[in-house]
Amino acid sequence: MASTGPKIDWKRLIFLTLGLALFCIINFSPAWPDAVDPTGKQFVLTPEAKGALAVFMLAGIWWVFEVVPIGVTSLTIGVMQVLFMVRPANKAFKDFMDPSVLFIFASLVIGMVFTKTGLTKRLAYKMLSVVGEKTSMIYLGCFVVTAALTHIMAHTAVAATMYPLLITIYSMYADDNNPTKFGKGLFIGMAYVAGAGSIVTLLGAARGAVALGFYKDIVGHEISFFHLSYYMFPIGWIMVFILWGFFMIFFKPEKKTIPGLKEKAVRLNSEMGGLTRNEILAAIIIFTCIAVMSMRSFIPALQPIDKTAIILISTILFFILGILDLKDLEAIPWNIILLFGGAMSIGFCLWETGAAQWLAINWLTMFQNSHWFVFVMSIAFFVMMMTNFIMNVAAIAISLPVALVIAPYLGVSPEVIVFASLVTAGMPFLLLVGAAPNAIAYDSKQFTTGEFFNYGIPASIILMIIVGVAVAVIWPLMGMPILTN
Repeated sequence: MASTGPKIDWKRLIFLTLGLALFCIINFSPAWPDAVDPTGKQFVLTPEAKGALAVFMLAGIWWVFEVVPIGVTSLTIGVMQVLFMVRPANKAFKDFMDPSVLFIFASLVIGMVFTKTGLTKRLAYKMLSVVGEKTSMIYLGCFVVTAALTHIMAHTAVAATMYPLLITIYSMYADDNNPTKFGKGLFIGMAYVAGAGSIVTLLGAARGAVALGFYKDIVGHEISFFHLSYYMFPIGWIMVFILWGFFMIFFKPEKKTIPGLKEKAVRLNSEMGGLTRNEILAAIIIFTCIAVMSMRSFIPALQPIDKTAIILISTILFFILGILDLKDLEAIPWNIILLFGGAMSIGFCLWETGAAQWLAINWLTMFQNSHWFVFVMSIAFFVMMMTNFIMNVAAIAISLPVALVIAPYLGVSPEVIVFASLVTAGMPFLLLVGAAPNAIAYDSKQFTTGEFFNYGIPASIILMIIVGVAVAVIWPLMGMPILTN
């Protein structure tokens, strides 16, 4: 009997080849036309910038279709930059240890500590005893808690905190870790609503402070902490409840209820007894770090201290006090860390080579003579797409300056441009690299990168509709100036 060899995965082979083919086509194509901004200034797409776009396309295809592990695609980003002389090695690989990547590392360690000490189980049992046995209410309870926490702490830290709690909740729904609709909805939903909640205050993510900095430098006016929250609060929470409905439709749980769950949660919570030494120490360390990071927005003396250094103190203390050990360090999901290392590398690559600016100018100048509403929505759409591939801070940084220059010619208030951009920058629903909560949720193994992308398309369409309603109806009713004439 003839032996059969290993089965060929044609889908994987096709998309692996497609990524490489697009890289070659873009990288080795003749020079592309310059981008010209509204003032007539020309922006040349250099060979290095074209190479950055080529790497960008390869990474996007490989990430979406997961032709290799997502961390390996990230390593490919650095290698391709160096081999094809897009950027030197000391830049391409240095970004893999950017402070933002280490912040994600420390956030994942916090999640690990919550699980190991038992704090996660206590929180999960308390929540379940409140929300009850209906799976629809469990969805809602988890989403509301996630969104609320992002008002006072970075959404990455919130995702790392909620992740082990959701793992505990899910273990009471299913006997194994096999993917279910409820599991997909629980973890993808956590990632989505973490983004929705993070737009409400400046504490949810760094993007808000960067955008308001650009606004102040270009327009000459300052938007305060509470002014931002006033306009963002209704949009953020509208999205949270719409997303709850979204997941109840697309990921309707297989079970309407989990019989006996409430009683079981109460019993398990009582069986845990009093707080242990490690639980108390972990809680003090974690919440002290979160408090200090939050106070940076209000206490000038703390502002020069980077938030990454503050949160890494927690990692160091966990090992000093014996809460974690070497085995825990080795158990950290390095695939996720590498994913964000690659995301930072391609983001800085597009920024430093000028490729991102070339894209932004070409896109926004197409709408410089359009209706004001179309122009505002085009900016929001561009930021939404870019923030799925590069850091949302960078997406804001490359688009806002161009948009704020064009705005006066169309009689558009710069304020509405900033707020519309911040809404879409906070909710990258298509790719894992768009935000740390996306990648943290992926570690649950409940969904594939392709599933995340596919369901992110209707979610992104819903987001754009809500932005349109906010720009045309909600914000004007709240008193935001939309037009300057």
